[in-house]
Amino acid sequence: MSSAVVSVVLAGGGTAGHVNPLLAVADEVRRREPGARVLVLGTTTGLEAELVPARGYELRPIPRVPMPRRPSPELLRLPGRLAAAVKAAEDAIDEIDAQAVIGFGGYVATPAYLAAKRKGVPIVIHEQNARPGLANRLGARWAARVGLTFAGTPLRGGVLTGLPLRQAIAALVQAREADAAGVRARAAAELGLDPALPTLVVTGGSSGALNLNRAVSGAAAQILATGAQVLHLTGKGKGDEVRETVAASAVDERRYQVREYLEQMELAYAVADLVLCRSGAGSVAEHAALGIPAIYVPLPIGNGEQRLNAAPLVEAGGGLLVDDADLTPAWVSTNVPTLLADRERLGVMAKAAGSAGTSDGAARVVDLVEQAVRSAGNDTSEVRS
Repeated sequence: MSSAVVSVVLAGGGTAGHVNPLLAVADEVRRREPGARVLVLGTTTGLEAELVPARGYELRPIPRVPMPRRPSPELLRLPGRLAAAVKAAEDAIDEIDAQAVIGFGGYVATPAYLAAKRKGVPIVIHEQNARPGLANRLGARWAARVGLTFAGTPLRGGVLTGLPLRQAIAALVQAREADAAGVRARAAAELGLDPALPTLVVTGGSSGALNLNRAVSGAAAQILATGAQVLHLTGKGKGDEVRETVAASAVDERRYQVREYLEQMELAYAVADLVLCRSGAGSVAEHAALGIPAIYVPLPIGNGEQRLNAAPLVEAGGGLLVDDADLTPAWVSTNVPTLLADRERLGVMAKAAGSAGTSDGAARVVDLVEQAVRSAGNDTSEVRS
């Protein structure tokens, strides 16, 4: 039997962390088989509702089924909601006679895994974080293949694939390999920055991170005193406070650029010598693929996954790890200017980051899908008869 993948159902949504790898894998499936049928399961309220159709893929909405983590009235409604979602996922599998279901975690993944198991369709999972979520822990019990962004993620049968990179970042990796100086110059011109200056990029994600904003803007004078420049992405609605702090520092504000959001984040990465940010899985994996040193400040709430995400890259020498409580203007003033001024150290860190990264995660995941389809062989038709 051919291992060509010509029909797949993909499931994952809610956040960019689920949707971006999903789209990268969908693109790779279509790159290998331009006529492949691709259906994406998602909700009408998650980020996938906007991003999936915009990329040219059909989104099949299924009911959102959050799993209550403690006894509540929601628990009583779970069986009915789950049954409806599983039925919708089964219908999608049947509609395109899917050879595999590829899941990325999130609310829609659990019904997709249950539907695939009932239909005898191979399941391939990609886990973005070092600490897996509930849906992927469940799905891994039945999965034919499991891809991991980070080595050591505790899922049975996991294979290190790295993160399937979103299209713009994968293109930037290739462009930098061909002409890093040219890419940097063009990005700097578009952003209004000087390509010759050491550049710190600060970002807390689209919603921003108040503590990161205050710590870095409070040290603006010390950072710019090194001759560096800053591109500070504050998050939506958080720009005014940072601008006021920078203005009060009496620095050259042309070298401290404040934006609330940057749609083309690849431009920021193209000019970055150092990034200060949270350590979401996507950020860590993208910095490693691009060979960009970073100071990671894990989100202080949640299950601790952000610290685990950054740990391997930090241990390899490609970044620093700082607790949110320790990130103050005083810490930034003491540590960041020294690092920005040390081109040799930044070069060593960049090389270490690059050596820990992968840039072909999407291809590796689709390789796993092809393996799963090939292994299923004629058994699939027998199970699904």
